[in-house]
Amino acid sequence: MTINTRPLGKSGLAITTVGFGSWAVGGGGWSFGWGPQDDDDSIRAIRHAVSAGVNWIDTAAIYGLGHSEEVVGRAVAGIPAADRPMVFTKCGLEADPSDPYKPSARNSRPAYLRLEVERSLTRLGVERIDLFQIHWPDETGTPVEDSWGEMSRFVDEGKVRAIGVSNFPVDLLERCERVRHVDSLQRPFSVIRRESGSTVIPWAAAHGTGVIVYSPMGSGILTDSFSMARVEAMADDDWRRKTESYLEPALSRNVAMRDALRPIAARHVTTVSAVAVAWVLAWPGISGAIVGARTPGQVDGWLPAASVTLTAADLDEIAVAVERTGVGPEPARPR
Repeated sequence: MTINTRPLGKSGLAITTVGFGSWAVGGGGWSFGWGPQDDDDSIRAIRHAVSAGVNWIDTAAIYGLGHSEEVVGRAVAGIPAADRPMVFTKCGLEADPSDPYKPSARNSRPAYLRLEVERSLTRLGVERIDLFQIHWPDETGTPVEDSWGEMSRFVDEGKVRAIGVSNFPVDLLERCERVRHVDSLQRPFSVIRRESGSTVIPWAAAHGTGVIVYSPMGSGILTDSFSMARVEAMADDDWRRKTESYLEPALSRNVAMRDALRPIAARHVTTVSAVAVAWVLAWPGISGAIVGARTPGQVDGWLPAASVTLTAADLDEIAVAVERTGVGPEPARPR
């Protein structure tokens, strides 16, 4: 299938509107894992997405404490060079190897970022990372100008093509922008989590910064197959068991919002997952959506989002459902 591309801000990168997310590829056994994951299934899922036209993969050093990057590296190495996707990864989270379930420290000291870029290049098996992102704002007291200056040097040295940030608020974005242009911003965004729609996404659009959003399917809730029974069957170390959107009363509201997407999916002859992703792609300023998968079959659930265009009536219907279900006060509809 043909998947449209959009510019990632002013970076020079053109990315497909959907990209493969590799959080779950890291497997279980760490503080924000998704439970056990078969590496061969992960590799098949990645290659299936790429063969369907997806041209970028998003991962991070912290996912599985390096394991996700290693699996992505294996998957990409098995794809002919001319067809290989771009690889995006993230840095700045420092785990304690002696206690993998201990929450990672947010460390953006320049020396640590330099250690991270070298480790990621090795695990991914690439000569240059296409997009290198600071995962979360620093908590060590390091001025963001120092961290961003080091990221800038990685570009100048040819280690990475573009640099971005993830989960940064507007004030930190503005401080980075004064040092060097912020090529991309990564934020959570979905019909059940919309706060970025009134803050950082408009800022990015105004400054030529590309936006790639994560969890557009609500970390699995906004899918056809999701059920309360599925929550009960999750692995004990699945991070979603501890997050607000998977706990009551939010869970029931979120499931009701999922159900409200079913009639729209039926009209478009597609999946709820595809409608959920198409909704975030309807927002001005968004370059692409990160969508995860554990198997090739899950990839097929969201691939149609690349060709679904929601109508004004669809967006109105979703906005009404947002108000009815009470899934949050933030903007309910793209401007």
